[in-house]
Formats: sequence, structure tokens, C-alpha cells
Amino acid sequence: MQIRDEILRLKKEKNAVILAHCYQNIEIDEVADFVGDSLYLSQMAAKTDADIIVFAGVYFMAQTAKIISPNKKIFLPNMNSGCLMADMVDLNQLRDFKSKHKNIPVVCYINSTAEVKSECDICVTSSNAIKVVKSLNAPEILFLPDTYLGKYVESQLKNVKVTTYPGFCPTHIKITEDDVKKARENHPNALILTHPECHKNVCELSDFVGSTSQIIKYAGESTNNEFVIATEKGVAERLKRDFPQKTFYLIKDDIVCPNMKCNTLDDIYNVLKNEINEIMVDENISKKALKSISKMLEVCK
Repeated sequence: MQIRDEILRLKKEKNAVILAHCYQNIEIDEVADFVGDSLYLSQMAAKTDADIIVFAGVYFMAQTAKIISPNKKIFLPNMNSGCLMADMVDLNQLRDFKSKHKNIPVVCYINSTAEVKSECDICVTSSNAIKVVKSLNAPEILFLPDTYLGKYVESQLKNVKVTTYPGFCPTHIKITEDDVKKARENHPNALILTHPECHKNVCELSDFVGSTSQIIKYAGESTNNEFVIATEKGVAERLKRDFPQKTFYLIKDDIVCPNMKCNTLDDIYNVLKNEINEIMVDENISKKALKSISKMLEVCK
């Protein structure tokens, strides 16, 4: 309780807000001003008039907040909180990918570095990818780094060819077709709610496919009372807390993003108190990356 109270005191003293992704350790919600998925948190970063943003998420999210709000101080609670998917493509790999598919719009998942965003035409999140790609009115796009989200978008937009970079989420790729079939057998009355970073076969066997916030919204509004959650453990934990009258099963116990779990209340207190782990982005890269993010936010107004 003491560290929670100290964080709340420091937030007020320093005009700070805390943004927390749904995959974070659930106790962080107690001190967070906004909890949600990447799109929502990006929008809150743009809207807030706070001087300091503590982004309880992973590195690329804090970078995105800095790009959107270059005059604010952005801190990452734990600098080990990276993203393995984002690390699968760097600037040189992106340029090589583009060189093999010239004159095609390049769409990057928000799960990418500032450098990668700076050389893409538009950014997307898992909640808006279909809408954003559709808005391009292009017969073909390049999509990176997540091949599974890209191919899911293609499956929903029959007239768009999506050529994907071979990246993936190491957490979601653990979920297999057999896991879904086993869940059906063990919980025949449950609906299976799945993140589009999962394999195509997993998505096709599910009852609903959506981002973290879309899964939470669907489960809350559904008349069904049982659900199997095929995404990161943090989503299942929040659903159990927020809808105690319903029953939620995590599809299997090891669907945990270790990098997302790096951040702790101690880390948040430490960065607020000492203002360490500040995220900086090169000004030229930031300006270019902002264009791709701003285009996304404009489509999703």
C-alpha cells in the first residue's frame, strides 16, 4: 500500500500520468490513469496535458508516445521491457523487403521501432488494421513485422493482396490448432476469443477474433457466460476481475509475454522519483515516424 500511495503522490506532484497496457502485471492498474491496448494508449498519449508519461508497456510503445508528444518526458519503467516481434525487423531489413516489392504501400504494425515506422506509409494496431488497410484503396500492400496479423487482414479484405514480412509474436505463436480443439472439448459451452497475432488456423477455429480491447468488450457485452481466452494472460486476469459473474479460461498457462511482465510497481516508483529511463527518439526519425502514426490516428478519429 505504501508504494502505491507514493506513486500516486509523485504523479500529482510532477503532473504525470501512467499508461498501462492490458498485458501488464494486473496490480499496475491500481496506479494507472489509462489501461488499454496500443491504439487507445497512443490516443491518450496524444491527448494528455501531463508533463510526464510513464508508459507501463514495452519499448516501442514508449517510443510511440515520445513521437506523438515530443515535448513531454516519456519514461519506461524497466528498460528490459522490449518486444521480440519488433526486434525481428530493422531498418536495413525493411529496406531490403521494400526493394523486392517496389511501388507498393508499406503498412507497419505499431509493434515496430521508430526507425521502421519512419520508412513506412502508415501504421496500424490490431484493433484498426482492417479499417486502415481498407482506407488505402490499394490492391496490394506490404505488411510488417507480423505475418499473422497481415494475413488475417487479407482474409477479411478479399480484394487486397497482403505480402507479409516473416515476423511473429513468440507468445501468441504458442497457441495451436490442437489447443483450440482441446478447449472445445473441455469447455463446450465457452466461446473462444482470439487475438489476430495467432496462427491462421487458430483464428479460423475461434468464435471471435480481435484486439485486446475488442476481446474485453466482446466478453463484457456477450450474453454468454463462459469464454476461453486465446491471448496473453493479462487479458484473462482483467476479465476475471471485471466480470466476476462470468467464467474465463486462459487457453493454456504459458501464454505470458515475459517482456510485458518486466515492469513492476517498484520500477514505476523509481522512474517517477528519479526520472530515469527517459525515452529519446532522433528528431529526424521522429518526424518521419509521426507521419505514419498521424495517418493512422486520422483514419481512426
